[in-house]
Amino acid sequence: MPFQHDAAQSIKQKGPTLDKKIRVFAPATVANVACGFDIMGFAIEHPGDEVEMTLTERKGVVISKIIGDEGKLPLDADKNTVGIVVKYLLEKVRSKYGVKITLYKQMPLGSGLGSSAASAVASLCAANELLARYEPEKALRREELLPFAMEGERLACGSAHADNVAPALMGGFVLIRSYDPLDVVRIPTPEALRATVIHPHVEVQTRDARSILRKQISLKDAIVQWGNTAGLVAGLWQCDFDLIGRSMQDVIIEPIRSILIPGFDAVKANAMYAGALGCGISGSGPSVFALSRNQEIAEEVGRKMQNAFGALNIDSEVYVSPINRQGPRIIE
Repeated sequence: MPFQHDAAQSIKQKGPTLDKKIRVFAPATVANVACGFDIMGFAIEHPGDEVEMTLTERKGVVISKIIGDEGKLPLDADKNTVGIVVKYLLEKVRSKYGVKITLYKQMPLGSGLGSSAASAVASLCAANELLARYEPEKALRREELLPFAMEGERLACGSAHADNVAPALMGGFVLIRSYDPLDVVRIPTPEALRATVIHPHVEVQTRDARSILRKQISLKDAIVQWGNTAGLVAGLWQCDFDLIGRSMQDVIIEPIRSILIPGFDAVKANAMYAGALGCGISGSGPSVFALSRNQEIAEEVGRKMQNAFGALNIDSEVYVSPINRQGPRIIE
């Protein structure tokens, strides 16, 4: 699995001529997963962001170019997740090197697909791989990169949550059992499970989506949510599709956030009619996701969801994907 290797072995395998440049892809993610607000997420195969990074003799982090962002993201490394996380990493391990970064932004901002997380994770993994080549004693294990990635989320939306960066970094379906201390658990999933994700061309800012949430909830709603969260974990672990479907109910966050997504109720109804196990908001939206028991159903779910947005004259992109168990990968 990429980025989980012995640094000394990596040096040995690469031989005497080490490449100071690397390009890494990190995947989009679905966070919250209905009932799992801020504690659950999974990675999908596509889309994602790419980072090209070059090791430099001069310390510091330089973002030389951002391709595909239409000028919306800052080149200042202290104000961009792709730069700040690497700055923290290199300072923490006291590296004698710096880096130069080109970010290939292939995901829309404010999509609810973990755009900032994908950039941060790709950047961190690229830097860590370069450390493994040139300062192997300072390279970290993959899970040790997670706190740095979370700081990128703090910069992006004001909250250092892990439900996007953890699956982007580790791959698969994850549960954040605790934030203090940080405790992340990978959850096995059925091989046949498929995710359908639709991104409508409307924008929802994560900060805005958080600001409208209730500060207090009823005990009754909390009990329902706890039961659904536990049921979803059990259903995934046991490959019980019916239990997964019964558990994908969010009685706390979705009723409030769904008002920010035009046509959400119709999109969800279409997904369920097409055979989805469950459907909900991806992250803070506006993307909407559904889980299905096989590829054929997942594709039909995508068509029906897109029809619902189309009826409102809202363009969209649909992605159908298995759970991405690899996470970030080096692009040769």
